[in-house]
Amino acid sequence: MKTITLDMLRTRRACAAQCRLFKRLFGQEAAITPDACAAVASQFDWRWAAQHLLPAPLWAEYQRQRAALLAEYLRQSAPFLAEYERQCAPLSAEYERQCAALSAEYQRQRAALSAEYQRQRALLWTEYERQCVALSAEYERQRAPLWAEYQCQCAPIWAEYQRQRVPLWAEYERQCAPLLAEYQRQSAVLFATLYLET
Repeated sequence: MKTITLDMLRTRRACAAQCRLFKRLFGQEAAITPDACAAVASQFDWRWAAQHLLPAPLWAEYQRQRAALLAEYLRQSAPFLAEYERQCAPLSAEYERQCAALSAEYQRQRAALSAEYQRQRALLWTEYERQCVALSAEYERQRAPLWAEYQCQCAPIWAEYQRQRVPLWAEYERQCAPLLAEYQRQSAVLFATLYLET
């Protein structure tokens, strides 16, 4: 007998709600039969189950057959949907008619609130910017000599680093030159070989 376990669902990251439902209905394990699944058909996400619990060929077959079932469902339900939409049309129009005046009043009141909010915000923003200018100037005043001192102290260290680095880089390039030339040669040969096969 084939079964699905709660651990299988959790391992495959089923959502918490479906795991809780499974546990409430079946405990830790459920025997899988067509009748058992049909009995809870509306409660579980069978597409998720098929995708995560079936091997790839069977998942593809599930999708193929499910598409046909969905098409038939839509075909049979189309007249019901059309009748629903026919009956809803006047209800929707009446709803829109009644809401239009309410919406206009809402927009009128909201506009006044928004204008007042923008007015007050502009005042606060102006004051914020005014205070920030002074703070920024003071920050820059104190920072500038620190930065100048830092650069002054770093300058001889940087010069010494550069003095020692330059000959090392030259030696590195000298040693790499034949390797780079060979790499470029092989790359060119590889391109030509493959291109000739096209």
